[in-house]
Amino acid sequence: MAVTMEQQESQSVIRLAGEFTLTSAAELKNLLLQGLASGNDLRVDLEQAEEIDIPVMQLLWAAGREANRKGTSIAIQVSDAAARAARDAGFERFPGLTVEE
Repeated sequence: MAVTMEQQESQSVIRLAGEFTLTSAAELKNLLLQGLASGNDLRVDLEQAEEIDIPVMQLLWAAGREANRKGTSIAIQVSDAAARAARDAGFERFPGLTVEE
């Protein structure tokens, strides 16, 4: 599991690589809160994430709702496999979901 956050002038970028499960949810939550608190748009790159479980998806969903509430945007980039997993888990309308091909 590797997670990094890069603060840019107009956006915060969080990148995840490896397996993200309940055990890593607290670290991701802290980074999402930091990114949302900056007031910038938030981009979450999950293209290198090998496994994402439902608690992590719930955190991303909540971050999307909070970004909308604050008037900022969130973009979540995932692979086809991760997008399918999100849809299979019931997240058909995941906030900011974009599939990179």
